[in-house]
Amino acid sequence: MPRNQWKPFQSITVQWISLLLVCLVALPVANASEPKATDIVVRAKSKDAKFIGSSMGGAMVRIRDAESGEILAEGLTEGSTGNTDLIMQQPHRRHQSIAEGAAAFRTSLMLSEPVFVTVEVLAPYIKKQARVAAQTQVWLVPGKHLDGEGLVVEIPGLVVDVLSPQTHRYTQMADAPFPIRANVVMMCGCPISEGGLWDGSQMEVAALVKKDGRDFATIPLALEDVNTFGGELQPDGPGLYQLLVYAYDPRTGNTGVDQVSFIVR
Repeated sequence: MPRNQWKPFQSITVQWISLLLVCLVALPVANASEPKATDIVVRAKSKDAKFIGSSMGGAMVRIRDAESGEILAEGLTEGSTGNTDLIMQQPHRRHQSIAEGAAAFRTSLMLSEPVFVTVEVLAPYIKKQARVAAQTQVWLVPGKHLDGEGLVVEIPGLVVDVLSPQTHRYTQMADAPFPIRANVVMMCGCPISEGGLWDGSQMEVAALVKKDGRDFATIPLALEDVNTFGGELQPDGPGLYQLLVYAYDPRTGNTGVDQVSFIVR
C-alpha cells in the first residue's frame, strides 16, 4: 500500500491511543475524588470516673475543619455513663474497649479527601459553672472509620453546686449561724460518698467567705450525706457576704467551684 494511504489509519490510531491515555489518567482522579462515608464516634470521659452522657445533659461535641474553622458536625453525647466495673475496677488490656454501652456522639461525614479536624468537647454541657472545654485534633481519611471505642476526650474537674445559702438572699443576724450546704459530684454525675468508689472523706471541700469585699473566713465543709458537704457560717454583723465553695481531690488534682452572694441585715 502506498505510504500516503496509511495516513488516515495512522491518524485514527493516534486518536484512539490519545483517548485511551486520557481515560486511564482521569479514572484514578475521578475515583479519588468520589465522596466516601466516614463514620466518627466521640466520647467524653470524666477524669477518674466514667463517661458523660444524658444524665448530665451530655457533652457538646463540635468537629471543625482545622484550617477553615468550618463546623462539619456537632451534637450532644447521648447514653449512659457506662459499666462501672469495666471502667473503674477491672485491669485494662491494650486495645480492650471500656466504652461498652457508654454515651457517645455519632456522625458520618462524606469526605472526598483527607481532612485535618479539631474536635472540641464542652462538658457537662448544662452545668455552666463547671463546664470544661477540651479539644484534640485528628486526620480523617475518606472511608476510614473512627468508630468502636472512638475518640475519647478526657474532661477534668468536679461539679459543685451551692445549695445554701441561696443567691441574693436577705437574712437577719438573729437567724445566725447560717448553714452552708454544697452538692459535689464527678463530672459524669457519679456519686461521692463516705468510703465509696469516689471517697468524699479523701476530698477537701471548703467555703471561702468575704464580707463587704474583704476576706472574712475559711470554713471547712464535711461530708454529711451522699454528694452533700456542709458547715456553718457565723457572721459578725450585717453586710454583703460572698461565699465561694471549692472542692479538691488531692489524689487526682480534680477541682470544682461554685459561688453565691447574700445579704445579712
